[in-house]
Amino acid sequence: METQTKLRKKSLTMVEEAIGQVKGFKELYQEFEDKILISGNSSSALRNYSRKVAEVCLHFDRLPIDISENDLNKYLADLARQSKSPCLSNFKFTVYGLRHFYRLQGMKDRIVELPSIKVKKKLPVVLNYKECKALFRAPALLKHRVLLALIYSAGLRVGEVSRLRLSDIDSDRMMIHIRQSKYDKDRYVPLSPLVLKGLQRYCNAYHPVDYLFNGSKRGTPLSTPGIQYVVREAVKKCGFLKGISVHTLRHSYATHLLEFGMDIVSIKELLGHESIETTMVYLHVAQTNRINLFSPIDRLYKKV
Repeated sequence: METQTKLRKKSLTMVEEAIGQVKGFKELYQEFEDKILISGNSSSALRNYSRKVAEVCLHFDRLPIDISENDLNKYLADLARQSKSPCLSNFKFTVYGLRHFYRLQGMKDRIVELPSIKVKKKLPVVLNYKECKALFRAPALLKHRVLLALIYSAGLRVGEVSRLRLSDIDSDRMMIHIRQSKYDKDRYVPLSPLVLKGLQRYCNAYHPVDYLFNGSKRGTPLSTPGIQYVVREAVKKCGFLKGISVHTLRHSYATHLLEFGMDIVSIKELLGHESIETTMVYLHVAQTNRINLFSPIDRLYKKV
């Protein structure tokens, strides 16, 4: 199938090594891939899970079904010790990959034997209103100023803004179309009138092709490392001491919407979260009255 061929091309070297070195892995991977696709999981899940299962197979030189419980537990324990933050490390994807593999194989007994992952609950870093304005002014390039404002104004993930195409900006409906993001879902978010003006100035000056923000070559997207670099440089220029990343703008977006009166259900939908619990974890507040959707950047600069 064409979809499967594309996914195989994206597979990492770890999978290719396992196919060549571990007896039976090629057939296992094909079955694993087919079942993941049938179950409706995203291609990113396939890449992450298959890569980690391949790593385990290469380590033991045999398939997971032939690895003893003791050997596997020792391997996972060693992996956890090597990780500074297990909940966000290779350890997590190894555990999830093995769990998914055993589940697909109908080996329910092996699922419960894998160690649970304790996620540390930390409040997200959030910029205050003055810090947001300072950050948007910091870059020397208009392109970078508009980029930062857009990310905050729509609560975008770094991959979402990288993949945005010119056709995704609907100035007639004042909406932004976010395509096939996390969980392979599409969503719409409001397009700020202020940001639209900035985008128009930017497009007139830079003439982007296909993607809204081009990389070093026109017609190609600005990479996620490139976007992260823009944020880091702006943070340095502002002299902020907080640990600020691209995702900080998304956290600030959600928090400011809540502070400006938007209800938690609408915020969940705008963020593209699967469940309301995910939104509640870092917002910690629930509003009851639903109001019209808007972008927080408009309230940020609203004259009192």
